[in-house]
Amino acid sequence: MRRVKKYLLKGLHRLQKGPGYTYKELLVWYCDNTNTHGPKRIICEGPKKKAMWFLLTLLFAALVCWQWGVFIQTYLSWEVSVSLSVGFKTMDFPAVTICNASPFQYSKVKHLLKDLDDLMKAVLERILAPETSHVNATRALNFTIWNHTPLVLIDERNPNHPIVLDLFDNNHTGSANSSLTPGKICNAQGCKMAMRLCSINGTMCTFRNFTSAAQAVTEWYALQATNIFSQVPQQELVRMGYLAERMILACLFGAEPCSYRNFTSIFYPDYGNCYIFNWGMTEKALPSANPGTEFGLKLILDIGQEDYVPFLTSTAGARLMLHEQRSYPFIRDEGIYAMSGTETSIGVLVDKLQRKGEPYSRCTMNGSDVPVQNLYSDYNTTYSIQSCLRSCFQEHMIHNCSCGHYLYPLPHGEKYCNNQDFPDWAYCYSDLQMSVAQRETCISMCKESCNDTQYKMTISMADWPSEASEDWIFHVLSQERDQSTNITLSRKGIVKLNIYFQEFNYRTIEESAANNIVWLLSNLGGQFGFWMGGSVLCLIEFAEIIIDFVWITIIKLVAFAKSLRQRQAQADYAGPPPTVAELVEAHTNFGFQPDTASQRPNTGAYLDEQTLPIPGTPPPNYDSLRLQPLDVIESDGEGDAI
Repeated sequence: MRRVKKYLLKGLHRLQKGPGYTYKELLVWYCDNTNTHGPKRIICEGPKKKAMWFLLTLLFAALVCWQWGVFIQTYLSWEVSVSLSVGFKTMDFPAVTICNASPFQYSKVKHLLKDLDDLMKAVLERILAPETSHVNATRALNFTIWNHTPLVLIDERNPNHPIVLDLFDNNHTGSANSSLTPGKICNAQGCKMAMRLCSINGTMCTFRNFTSAAQAVTEWYALQATNIFSQVPQQELVRMGYLAERMILACLFGAEPCSYRNFTSIFYPDYGNCYIFNWGMTEKALPSANPGTEFGLKLILDIGQEDYVPFLTSTAGARLMLHEQRSYPFIRDEGIYAMSGTETSIGVLVDKLQRKGEPYSRCTMNGSDVPVQNLYSDYNTTYSIQSCLRSCFQEHMIHNCSCGHYLYPLPHGEKYCNNQDFPDWAYCYSDLQMSVAQRETCISMCKESCNDTQYKMTISMADWPSEASEDWIFHVLSQERDQSTNITLSRKGIVKLNIYFQEFNYRTIEESAANNIVWLLSNLGGQFGFWMGGSVLCLIEFAEIIIDFVWITIIKLVAFAKSLRQRQAQADYAGPPPTVAELVEAHTNFGFQPDTASQRPNTGAYLDEQTLPIPGTPPPNYDSLRLQPLDVIESDGEGDAI
């Protein structure tokens, strides 16, 4: 504390003493002592060379600052370089998810879809034979579903007066001058089919147009089926899907046999019951010993095509996807189809992606820094950008439509959308799905995963079984599954899969900083040395002169403030203060009056403010000649030495 107090005291003495040198002296001292080459020549040469060296030094200093700005801007752009390396080691076999193209067995959901199927058949009759089906359209149909989201025909042959016509009546809207004959409906060739979506009060409607009637009725049926299945408990939906023991007929991994018990079941709304092999949730991931078909996974599946929902699923086959362990399979977007009646061989190549992370790229390690609630966390899976985007969409859906969509996980306390509780959910969902602002918001909030593994597949197919072996293979498989001597399987439902590593190596694609701090410092120093002949010490000298410049400025400001206070104190008096002689005379001569006319014109105001000494008292004692203690003199000497 004593040292700090002494230092502050010295600083105070220096401020009171005043600046020891001026700005000009400081600049001359810097030019004479700096290690930078240019400034020395400015003060050593003649007038003409001084001007030349001053301009050259100023020009080169500007070039150095410009180059520094370019390098710093390049460094702050956070560019990355990508390196590719190939590694060889024992790899974990990927997780394999398989689903049926049809989410449910029609025999188990037929009672739920009865009214919808009747409407669908009537719609197809009106489209295919509008004249003959007009009489049959009045039969008993449940129009509750139809009234929420009907299909319409739009006649745009006259663009200025389009006509909108419901399929089940002839009350058209749009142009008052209709050219259609009453009682007729335009066919699909003359009209465009669309789906009409309206708000709850019917004041706002939008039309989702289709170029084909097949697309229109398929999308309309899927939308209405979503309304029906969203009201059924998930346990009941699982029971109505394809069970693993009926779907997975044979399994072999390398030389080890496996069965449906080695698969983990999850419910995927688009495809019903899906089964995952080697997911790694409860057991360690299975390694692959060698590349080739004999060391991979072999499956024989029965998709039961004869029990497909006719209007919901128009594709027959098995849907499969390869992904990392403990990751959720978004099989609708990333999966592939395996056709029935064929043997599909899939050769796998592994690519491992390693992103640099902030600030070089927008990625996250585990999703904890993403401001979106991961609705797929209930499955205990790792973060992925697909899960973030779908969770973000579901949040917007709940916020805008007050209900969640059936295809995405539901937050606790919320309900799925249906026509009974939320009549305008289809209009809200369509509007949100087409919103560009919603997509951009979710894309800006979600991040890629910093570490990711991608599986590149090479696919080949062949007919299976062959005609020569078809009979005995189907007999054996029927006996194993159904304990029947009769054939219960057919080529239309059989799928054989071979999944294996094509090569026993993997590629690592890794990001690294293109411009690191070493690159920045070397370029800054190189430019400074090339143009100015300087080094880091020169920068320290320049910093020193800046500090001295600031210190001189502070001293001058303090001195200016002190002089300003003194002038303000003197301005409080109207005249000059009395002299010593006048004060002595006032003590001895009671009738003394100063010469106010010639010397002190404003002494009256001063006498009013200053009380004169009482007559008879001695004059004040002055200590200007008093000797000061030795320690005070030493203190002043130290202040002068600063």
